Amino acid sequence: MIDVERFVACLKEGGIGFFAGVPDSLLKSFCAYVTDHCGENHVIAANEGGAVGLAAGHYLATGNPALVYMQNSGQGNAVNPLCSLADPDVYSIPMVLLVGWRGELGVKDEPQHVKQGKVTISLFETLGVPTGVLPDDEVAALEVTRKMVEKAKAELRPVALIVRKGLFAEYKLQNKKPDIAALPREQAIEGVLRALPKDAVVVSTTGMISREVYETRERLGQDHSRDFLTVGSMGHASMIAMGIAKAQPSRKVFCLDGDGASIMQMGNMAIVGQSGCSNLTHIVFNNAAHDSVGGQPTVGYDIDLPRIAESCGYNILEPPTSQFYGQELNADAVAEAVKFSLDHVCKGEYSGFSACPNFMEIKVAKGARKDLGRPKEPPQVNKALYMKTLGGI
Repeated sequence: MIDVERFVACLKEGGIGFFAGVPDSLLKSFCAYVTDHCGENHVIAANEGGAVGLAAGHYLATGNPALVYMQNSGQGNAVNPLCSLADPDVYSIPMVLLVGWRGELGVKDEPQHVKQGKVTISLFETLGVPTGVLPDDEVAALEVTRKMVEKAKAELRPVALIVRKGLFAEYKLQNKKPDIAALPREQAIEGVLRALPKDAVVVSTTGMISREVYETRERLGQDHSRDFLTVGSMGHASMIAMGIAKAQPSRKVFCLDGDGASIMQMGNMAIVGQSGCSNLTHIVFNNAAHDSVGGQPTVGYDIDLPRIAESCGYNILEPPTSQFYGQELNADAVAEAVKFSLDHVCKGEYSGFSACPNFMEIKVAKGARKDLGRPKEPPQVNKALYMKTLGGI
């Protein structure tokens, strides 16, 4: 195991003092440490491509390389700026990528990580990014780190350090943003699912939200044929939902999204907002945290998501709040709030409803049950059930 304090000190000795990236569960101790100790020299980016851009800007301004951290699923977001900006054939900008290796060969993982795990090393090789897999021994790992940092600086190019599961010794985040909502997300999801029309279908975002949708259906004794549980492809659930809504305009479609995912691909909100899909309702559960990968903060509480959505063209639905309903928020109160909004939408009481999708933000508490399960069926079974409901097969 590697002590994260010693690892960061090793990076700083090599001239790397700026850190940017998107949190990952394999890197959660590292992410927590730099969040607590690096202040203005650390930025949690919206997506991995943006983090590469930050690293490029830092180098241009200081002459020093930066570190970009990500889960290997973020390679896709990073490919464009790595190839068209940082590559030696273009601007030749040095940086160190720290990459969590989900789906490593021979290591059991969730379905969405299997393919990415297979191609992680070969994809970097194709991009011409030298890689070093960090060994378990701390002394050896720090030596690999020093060599790769020097390679980035000497050759003026991006390099990648690959992190296996369990490599970093545990470090827990100290500087947590306080919750501004007490409502557990799983209760909020139950309320939403109970309020939906019987013929409505759901597209839920990757991570905890899809797992909680699955568990809630189990608890309510309902089947899973109306839920598309998005795995991977973080930030694109609203686009999947819009694709369905456009193909079946008489079908009510609900996208259950998270703040981190919405922010990662916020441009999608502009496209959905201007789509004319009045049969689509986009609900964002906002807890200002990347809950699935260690609880690192997002800017979800610092921005006004409903106002952003409204400017994109959405109708804004009244959110469930304890002040509005005069009661403690729970699944019943959320169901009541969602039904209230949907009833008013159906009556045309929201201006422009006939041409606009709908948006609701529900603020929820951080965290999830420790015993939260995972879907028992593989993605292909989920797809087949869902397509049968839609009439696609």
